[in-house]
Amino acid sequence: MEISPQKHRIDPGKAFRLNARDPSDTQGITRNKKEVRNRLKALRQRIAELQERLYAESKQSLLVVLQAMDTGGKDSTIRAVTKGINPQGTWVRNFKAPSSRELARDYLWRVHQEVPPKGYIGIFNRSHYEDVLIVRVHGWASPEVIEARYDQINDFERLLTSTGTRIVKFMLHISKDYQLSRLRRRLERPDKHWKFNPGDLEERALWYDYQEAYEVALQRTSTAAAPWYVVPAENRWYRNLLIAQTIVDTLEDMNPSFPAPDFDLAEYPPESLV
Repeated sequence: MEISPQKHRIDPGKAFRLNARDPSDTQGITRNKKEVRNRLKALRQRIAELQERLYAESKQSLLVVLQAMDTGGKDSTIRAVTKGINPQGTWVRNFKAPSSRELARDYLWRVHQEVPPKGYIGIFNRSHYEDVLIVRVHGWASPEVIEARYDQINDFERLLTSTGTRIVKFMLHISKDYQLSRLRRRLERPDKHWKFNPGDLEERALWYDYQEAYEVALQRTSTAAAPWYVVPAENRWYRNLLIAQTIVDTLEDMNPSFPAPDFDLAEYPPESLV
C-alpha cells in the first residue's frame, strides 16, 4: 500500500480549484481494513522512532499545521496519527478567537509563542491562517491588510524554517454535502451534542467564500520550505495514512540523530555498574 503525498501537494504560486479536487480520492487504493490498520501502525511506530531521535538531538523541530472547514476532522486526525507517540516530545495547540491581550498585539504574536521548541513535534489545530480565512470572509480586516498578510506569513514561516523548524501544512478537504452529514450526526447522537454549535450553520452559509479564501491562501503561501497539502478527508483511513506518511517523509528528510555521549564510554563498561 503505497501512498504518494506529492499528488496532493500545492505547487508554489500555481492556481488551483478546490472543487476540481475529489475529497473522497484514495489514489485508486481500495480499503483493506487489516492492511490499513497494519500500515498506519507501522507509520506511527516510525514517527515515534524519529520523534525520539528528534527529541534527543534537540537541534530541529517539526510544526504540523491543520486547517479545515467545520467537521473536517482535525481532532480525529490528531488522535489517529499521534497515537502511541511519546507526549513528552509532542504538543498540540488550538487557536480560538483571540483574547483582548492578543488583539492588542500583532496577529502573529500569539502564534510565535506556540511554535515548538527544538526537539519537539508541534501540531496547530487551526493556526495563523485564520487571519486570512475567517478574517477575510467576514471582512474583519481590509483587503489591503489581508493582502499584506500573505507575504507576512511567508516571511514568518521563512524565519522559522531558517532557524530549524520544518513546517508541513494540511488542508483537510471535504464537500459541502459531507459537512451536512456530519452536522446532522452531531444532532442525532447524544454523545455528539456537545460538538454542535449553532454558529457553525452561519459559517456554513459562507461555504463558497471560504473555498475562495482557502484557494487564495494556499496558492500564495505554499512554498518549497513550507508546503501545503490538500488532503482528501472524506475517507478517514486514507486521510490518516496520507498525513502519517507525509510526516514520516518529512522527519526522515530532517534526519535527526542521537547525539554522541559527552563522556568517555570506555570509562563506564556496562559490567562495571553495580
